[in-house]
Amino acid sequence: MHISPIQIDNLHKSYGDQHIVSGLSLQVRRGECYGLLGPNGAGKTSTLRMLLGMSKPDSGLITLCGEPIPQRARQARAQVGVIPQFDNLDPDFTVRENLLVFAGYFDIASHVVAQRIPELLEFVRLEHKANARVNELSGGMKRRLSLARALINDPDVLVMDEPTTGLDPQARHLIWERLRSLIGEGKTILITTHFMEEAERLCDRLCIIENGIKVTEGSPRSLIDQEIACDVVEIYGNDLAALRRELEPYAERIDLSGETLFCYVHDPGELESRLRGRQGIRYLHRPANLEDVFLRLTGREMLD
Repeated sequence: MHISPIQIDNLHKSYGDQHIVSGLSLQVRRGECYGLLGPNGAGKTSTLRMLLGMSKPDSGLITLCGEPIPQRARQARAQVGVIPQFDNLDPDFTVRENLLVFAGYFDIASHVVAQRIPELLEFVRLEHKANARVNELSGGMKRRLSLARALINDPDVLVMDEPTTGLDPQARHLIWERLRSLIGEGKTILITTHFMEEAERLCDRLCIIENGIKVTEGSPRSLIDQEIACDVVEIYGNDLAALRRELEPYAERIDLSGETLFCYVHDPGELESRLRGRQGIRYLHRPANLEDVFLRLTGREMLD
């Protein structure tokens, strides 16, 4: 019988009167990258904490690497690599020492560790920083070291909580490159993110959650086709409420979010013709993306 590396069924978690996770169910298939998307406070990190046995659910069933959670969380964690939302590297140790100390938690043979550490440092492009202390590293280097540390036990499953938050574009792209290679090797990855480009680049499937409730699930492309199925014209400028009323006959739907009008159109020609040459506005015609899916389903921006 095939067992999914991650299985969550009807998960509930509350703190007092506040419902953090409400009836969440999902299954991550072996060898896929699965994304949990949602705004801050949606329940992403709380779900990961319960999955890893760090927080006990009020009700529901969790299976990680074939083990029931939280009853056998320690046994499951032996097969899992974790990148937390915030780096918890030891600043008093060097890069190599951080990996060496962490390897000790998994009872890995010393000759295996001696071979694995140089390989991991090369994998995350930190071989030249092996003897540097953590406080000498840039933010991007620290995240790459966290990735190397998560791989020290050669895990079957990687669980990553917003692994590229706070990184510059160059550092983010390097992390994405390394994660794609791990996916190619057959690792199973569960990632939380609020970066839509990250989700589109990495995830085979994803789940959008809000207030701890699953809103939708599917591949990035299928969700875009299912929920949007047309192009988008973004308009920036003044007096957008009046402009919205004027343009409504020429769009399938128009949303106002912040200081931007999102016009969903099958044929943008007529709408764009009414925008050309206008003073005080700018506009962009583009294909639909996951951000549009999120706005349509929840009415909220990803970063709120």
